[in-house]
Amino acid sequence: MMKTLFKTVLNQELEAVRLATNLLENGQVIAVPTDTIYGLACDVQNTKGLNSLYRIKKRDLNKPIAICVDRVKDISLWGITDSIPYQLLDDLLPGPVTVVLNRTKYLNPALNQHTNKVGIRIPDCEFILSVINKLGRPLALTSANISNSSSCLSTEEFRPLWPQLAAVFDGGTLGNNLIERLGSTVVDLSVNGQFTIIRKGSALTETVDILLKYGLVMTV
Repeated sequence: MMKTLFKTVLNQELEAVRLATNLLENGQVIAVPTDTIYGLACDVQNTKGLNSLYRIKKRDLNKPIAICVDRVKDISLWGITDSIPYQLLDDLLPGPVTVVLNRTKYLNPALNQHTNKVGIRIPDCEFILSVINKLGRPLALTSANISNSSSCLSTEEFRPLWPQLAAVFDGGTLGNNLIERLGSTVVDLSVNGQFTIIRKGSALTETVDILLKYGLVMTV
């Protein structure tokens, strides 16, 4: 597969969004910058893209992949939010937080076939949000590295994956320390009134403070 290294600078952003959307609609996998680390993305409703994502990532099919949307109000289309105050989600997102919810019937059944839950986030990254908006569907998004290897803050760090990707969208170096490599904080909100931290990530303290403010009880 031919790789296109595309700088997502301001004067190219519209062209980059169009290219990314076209590739995703055709079931391709692309690399994108996020508000934390570089990620691999595909159209979550495209099973061809999902299968390619797992293959490129060399990811165990039993390990779930999160999705991202561009607006808080769209979270309820894909995850059940009946017991969660809207304002709570609005306080958490966008940002480096993934909320795990019970999935709805509208999500592609080929995603995370071994669980009835799904992780959902809204990256604080204008490029990704623009792509999702133009595509009209969520992205499946996972870190741009082989499973169980270090996450990446620059495109050079995952150069071995380039030939398997339809395009690499280069947003520059995203950070330079270990905290930034931790990715998003992952919190399970699938049980009414409770939360469980699945991965500490880069926003643990802020996330816990918000959840406690809303009266949720931490479980382990």
